[in-house]
Amino acid sequence: MAPSKVVLRFPAAIADKPIIFHLVRDFDLMINILKANINPHKEGTMVLDVAGENVIEGLEFLRRQGVTVQPLTEEIVRNEERCTHCGACTAICPSGALYIERPAMLVCFDSEACVLCQLCVRACPVRAMEVRI
Repeated sequence: MAPSKVVLRFPAAIADKPIIFHLVRDFDLMINILKANINPHKEGTMVLDVAGENVIEGLEFLRRQGVTVQPLTEEIVRNEERCTHCGACTAICPSGALYIERPAMLVCFDSEACVLCQLCVRACPVRAMEVRI
């Protein structure tokens, strides 16, 4: 079974090509872009959640185009012992993966909703949010 979350690295020569469009149209894949940094004429990276019956064929297509495809091997985790439930991470989380549970006022983390932007890692004053590889 193909990985559902992958990291793509685009060489500068193809960063402005509609490659993701072909995954949807030609391979009937459902794509959710979790994180992207793509600029024309520069190398780029993208983290995708990919679903569909033709995932393996679609990823092979990317490789033939010169895209490096790697399974996503990192995750964000919260160190429960360090967390002081200050809420600094919840204010910056774009996906809502970090939220305050009321009325207890406890910070909760839904790892399934996390898009790996790592903003919480930088925002946490006690370094309770960590990247695991």
